Amino acid sequence: MVKPAVTYFLSDLHLGATYMSDEREHERRVIDMLKMMSHDARTVYLLGDVLDYWFEYRTVVPRGHVRFFGQLASMVDSGIEVYWFAGNHDIWLFDYLSQELGVKVVDGTVIKDIDGVKFFLGHGDGIGDTSRGFRIIRSIFRNKICQKLFSAIHPRWTVPFAYRWSRHSRKVRGGGVATYGGDDNEPQMRFVKEYSLKHPDIRYYIMGHRHVFVNRPVGNGANLIILGDCFNQYTYARWDGQNLSLEHFDTTE
Repeated sequence: MVKPAVTYFLSDLHLGATYMSDEREHERRVIDMLKMMSHDARTVYLLGDVLDYWFEYRTVVPRGHVRFFGQLASMVDSGIEVYWFAGNHDIWLFDYLSQELGVKVVDGTVIKDIDGVKFFLGHGDGIGDTSRGFRIIRSIFRNKICQKLFSAIHPRWTVPFAYRWSRHSRKVRGGGVATYGGDDNEPQMRFVKEYSLKHPDIRYYIMGHRHVFVNRPVGNGANLIILGDCFNQYTYARWDGQNLSLEHFDTTE
């Protein structure tokens, strides 16, 4: 039997977000999408913000997402490689998911050779964003001492606080489906244009974070793909070894 050779890319599932109208239905739709991918997937890349909030403690894990985790474990057990990139909402991924589910956790960006084609992959937060405020918050969240202090606070306070922050942040940004700001204004596009000049061998730059669904030529034969989201649009990218397509999953089926 020939092993499937399809690679899928998706991001920004935000499972557990309190601004979802029906969290259980949202999880079901995501699982249905992953089941569809499992029919021909060789590899699935989850490019960040898979969970709206996640913090691993040494001996306990947050409640919820059991069906989703079970689907990932089933995919890994069937031979599908699953990569989970840390986003800005699920920064604090340590070793639980990799040990229990068998997923490969990635913190940062990577360049992967897939079927002889170079891909630049990452969540996209911080890429091209040079604002001082963002750099400060990012450094605090990733500081080991700050993480240690945060873990000492009881989850009954930290978990509701994290979800309120996320809900407020989304409200400030207007909610709904985001729009592409134009090639000159999008931080990821500005980064890719400069980066591609020094790395002409990279064909595709695939990221999430922005919740916009676009495939834009960069120049030098490269393209920037931003993956949209998997709670409003249910969008993803599919690579069959020769062609990259941008797809919508029909959640009504």
